[in-house]
Amino acid sequence: MTFAGSPDRAEARLVPDAGYELDTFRISGFPRTPTPALLKALYQAGVAPVACRAILGRRRPDVVYGGGGYVAGPVALAAATMRIPAALSEADAQLGLANRLASPFAQRVFLAYPTDEHTGAKFQVVGRPLPARARAMPQHEAREIFELPEDRSVLLVSGALAGAQSINELAVEAFGEVGPAILHISGERDYAALRKRVRRDDYRLIPHTERIGAAYSAADLALARAGSSVWELAAAGKPAVLVPYPFATGDHQAKNAEYFVRAGAAIMVRELDLAGVPELVRSLLDDDDRLARMADAMLRVARPAAAEEIADELIALARA
Repeated sequence: MTFAGSPDRAEARLVPDAGYELDTFRISGFPRTPTPALLKALYQAGVAPVACRAILGRRRPDVVYGGGGYVAGPVALAAATMRIPAALSEADAQLGLANRLASPFAQRVFLAYPTDEHTGAKFQVVGRPLPARARAMPQHEAREIFELPEDRSVLLVSGALAGAQSINELAVEAFGEVGPAILHISGERDYAALRKRVRRDDYRLIPHTERIGAAYSAADLALARAGSSVWELAAAGKPAVLVPYPFATGDHQAKNAEYFVRAGAAIMVRELDLAGVPELVRSLLDDDDRLARMADAMLRVARPAAAEEIADELIALARA
């Protein structure tokens, strides 16, 4: 297995660090406004399939898998011109622009969520693959790792990778001095400013963690954004208050959250309504029966075998 991607994105570091080979080509996302950057992106999109054909000609793969995003499009197009089977995956409840453009060239599109627009043999609903570090563990072990109390409710607060400033501010303002035990993953950007405002021994504020599965397992309830990590919460059976990022393209985080709300596993709160979240959190943590029902609902909709399903289908495509 080898990877292809941009030399300017995270894969340029992550793939070699994981011990795999990476072939690179120039590609960038399309800005939403007409600027010189858009012209550059259009030019790169035009020449990228040629570079990808060269990569595929050198590697001679049996199947191509695109993980979503603009990097995957040129590879899928190049694969189609060389009659190499290709598959794509979509992490959100709405296909992104790159996947919409590339999906005609793919034999399979793996969806995280069922949609009314995308049905038929090409589209397969599998959920979202989970990284090994997101796997759940016994709660008492997880609480030992983060030095959280065994006999009290614990709220996990987590935004996106860089953190969610509005959620960070809300959590410290509401619970920095009094409230339930907190495990707050703030992201690097806000950490230094936030830690000065936490005055409790049972409020664990950390910028990030490599043991995110332990973080999920330690909590009774999560307050989080509604990106792809919602599937990790589901696999851990954690009820959630989901606050979609308000500027997500096509409001796709709200669509993600709505799936879990309909299942009875989560409550969605819009950014403008954040002021009501502290009281909502307290009421949920005081209602063990409701939390148990929400946890059961999370486990019912979880798709912990997504990676295995995708792998099996890719092998079948390669053999065909």
